[in-house]
Amino acid sequence: MNTALLLTYALSVLLLIATPGPVVALVVNTAANAGRRQALMTALGTNGASLVLIALAASLILTSATIAPHLLAALSLAGCLFIGYLAIASLRQALGQQGDDAPAPPRAQGGLWRGFATGLSNPKDILFFVALFPQFIHITSHTGNSLLLLSLVWIVLDMAILGLYILLTSTLATPRQQRLVSLTSGGVLLVIAVTGLFYNLCSLWR
Repeated sequence: MNTALLLTYALSVLLLIATPGPVVALVVNTAANAGRRQALMTALGTNGASLVLIALAASLILTSATIAPHLLAALSLAGCLFIGYLAIASLRQALGQQGDDAPAPPRAQGGLWRGFATGLSNPKDILFFVALFPQFIHITSHTGNSLLLLSLVWIVLDMAILGLYILLTSTLATPRQQRLVSLTSGGVLLVIAVTGLFYNLCSLWR
């Protein structure tokens, strides 16, 4: 086993997941407004989406196929539109809350399927699994063993990091801070969506 390559992969995954993005914003927002259980279901949904993307990357590796750049841009564009929808919904909810310290009633958000859809439409994860994931396939001498090991490392790090975000958010956030978390996460999602839309539209027009 190539230990150095495995450590490089683990570090790459750690930085990718820990860096604020659509998944982190959704999980943190859900933890602040709907509690740990709903946030955990959201994290499980995003993790399931990652496994789907890993399966896609594996099929590309095993068949030596490639995804046309314009198709990849179109997929990312659709993902940005969905993330933009989540951003607007999060901002509308946060702006509708009271600014005092009275606890706001929990509202339905996050959840397994929304987490799955967000993870599947996350441009950052799409690019990682299609472009970078194949670079680590030689961790072991057998492709099947490498795919299994890479998937397990992703699952463990993904759930550990998102679990830490959930714990910190639900433990430390007061009602006033929860509203701030919603506004911040909604703003992050909106910036990601607008930036992704601009970038992918430019790619499609080239």
